[in-house]
This record gives sequence, C-alpha cells and structure tokens, in this order.
Amino acid sequence: MSDLSKLSFTSSRPLTLGVELELQLVSLRDYDLTRAATDLLAGLQYDDRFGEIKLEITESMIEVNSRPRQDVTAIAVDLDGLREVLVSHCQRNNIAICGGGTHPFHHWPERRICPGERFAFLNQRYGYLSKQFTVFGQHIHIGVPSGDDAIWLTHALNRYVPHFVALSASSPFIDATDTAFESARLNAVSAFPLSGQAPDVADWAAFVDHMGLLQSCGVAESIKDLYWDVRPKPEYGTVEVRVCDTPLSVDRAIELAAFAQCLARYLLRERPPVVPAMQALVARYNKFQACRFGFKAELADPIHRRTEPLGETLLHLLDTLVADADDLGCRRQLERLRTLAHSQHGDAAWLRETATAAGNLHDLTRAATERFAEPSCYRPHA
Repeated sequence: MSDLSKLSFTSSRPLTLGVELELQLVSLRDYDLTRAATDLLAGLQYDDRFGEIKLEITESMIEVNSRPRQDVTAIAVDLDGLREVLVSHCQRNNIAICGGGTHPFHHWPERRICPGERFAFLNQRYGYLSKQFTVFGQHIHIGVPSGDDAIWLTHALNRYVPHFVALSASSPFIDATDTAFESARLNAVSAFPLSGQAPDVADWAAFVDHMGLLQSCGVAESIKDLYWDVRPKPEYGTVEVRVCDTPLSVDRAIELAAFAQCLARYLLRERPPVVPAMQALVARYNKFQACRFGFKAELADPIHRRTEPLGETLLHLLDTLVADADDLGCRRQLERLRTLAHSQHGDAAWLRETATAAGNLHDLTRAATERFAEPSCYRPHA
C-alpha cells in the first residue's frame, strides 16, 4: 500500500488539459468485440508523439491518453493523431475501432482480463463486475495549482455531472437490447462500492485524512480505487471528470474537453457558493435522470427546492461560458455543443436511428467504426 499520510499534490499550470479515451476493438468479420489488445499493442510501432496507447481491463479495450496541453487545439492534434495511428494499425490487423459507451451486443462472460498486476487485483476483488466493466468512457483532466483548489473544484464540478452525461451519452444498447437509457454505461460503474460523488471534505488535508481512513479500514489501497464521478488526481496535478461516455467521434471528445476547460475557468474565476452536503442529497437522482433521459432530464435543485429542466439549464450554462470560451480560443467547439444541446440529438439518438435504418446491430457497429475513422475538423493541417 502507498503511504497516504505523505500524499502530496503536484502543482500544475491552471486549466491544463488532458484527455483519456477508452475505445472498442471489434472484429471485421461480425463487428463483435474481439480479444486483441495485447497482441495489437505488441506489434504497434509508435513514438508516443501524440500521447500514450495502452491496455485497459479487458482484451477488447484499448485506451489512449493525450499529452498534457494548454489548449483545445493541441488536444485536437493529439486525439486525431492517436485516432489516425490506431485506425491504420487496426486495419492492418483486420480489426476495427470505434467509440460509444457500450458495445451494442457483446456478451460479457466472453471477455478476457488483460495481463497485469492491477487488472488481476481488480478481477480478484470485483469478480464478474470486472468483465462487465467492458464499458468505454472519456476522462478529462483539468490542471489546478494546489490540492485545496482541486478539492474545491471537485465539489464545484459535481453539480454539472448531469450536463456532462447528457452531452456525451452514447450507450443506449446493452446485450442487444435498447435499454431506454441514453447512457447505460454508468449503471455498470455504479455497481462498484466506491463510485458516486466525492465526500464532503473541506480541503486537501481533510481529503488526505479521508484516504488514510479508507486505507486503514481496507476499503481502498490508493486513489485508483475511487470511482468517483469527479476526483482529484494528485500525481498529475489535476481534477478528473470521469462520467462521460466515449463519444462516437474525436470531434465530440474535443468539444467535451473544451466544455470542461471553460466550465473550470468560469468556476475558478467566479467562485460561486458550493454546498457539497446539499448536492449529495440529490446527486444520485440527478445522475440517474441524465443517464435515463439525457437532455430531457428533470434535475432536482436542493437549494431552491424545485426541479429544473436539464436542457434549459445547459443552454443557459453554455451561454454563460461564451466569454471564457473566447479567452481560451474554443468558441467554435462550444457553439457546436450549443447546437447539440438545442437539437437534443446526440450520439445516443444517432445510434438508435442508425440501428433502425440498418435493421441489425452488426451494421450499426460497422457504421460506428466508420464514423470514428473520420478525421477531426479541429486538427490544423499544414
């Protein structure tokens, strides 16, 4: 176990961005998930210029991580570069790659855990949940200068978990069934005992005390064991938003990163009142609403004791962030999200419509691989 009593927060430049994407590996024969990750990486010749490509918990997943960047344009270069490398390498190995928060029809018992001490530990601790954890998310890291800032921003961002869920939702199908959810992926995450909202700790010292308690009781060995919606990542000097489904395109992933950066800048600049104990009263309900209904969710507001439509609050929030987007150079990305929120037609809707038109989920997955293969419109080209 790590000595959490000595846990320190590595300061980073404010609003630095990093993005992680968990991606599906599918067979070109039937577009089911395929057990290919270890062999695929073993044959990959890549110099890490755009970031990392690495294993995830099962052999049907691959994870890509951008480098730490200061702006969304640089994130676009990384994510599109990683997409290009992987799509090309997968084609040479008769594999396709795609986004989406869940595979539409795979059977979880057929998954195989990747080699590695961490993955073996998760399999031993969580049993069948580790194979059911073959779901795919986007994580966004936002740099902050101190541990106290990280704790404050973690609490402040928790209010907006439903908005991230609605904007990214891309997992309506599980086990060849339309779940009636916009994001069914998060139901798999919620099964883990340390999922949900961060506890009401006041500052970094209180967080370290909390982690020490969890370790002493055998609940958690490290921060990696915390599956919180938003959590501090002290070794990177970031706050990590963990609730987004992996989008169907790198463009949507870039837009979500821009939204996170703008929102963090606004929150850190304005420092609105944050009441974690009140948020905790409705956090699970509000996240459920966003997962189930997406843009049409009705959110509980415990401060004013009322409900509010997620779609309306999201449009207002995006309008509020325009000045921050201009200063950060990502107005275009935010405008695309505003169009999305206004239309209420996201990736989940596209998946349902494409499945209906195709008549089967195999052709739906093929269409999803073709969509992910498309180059980003945000990457500058010489």
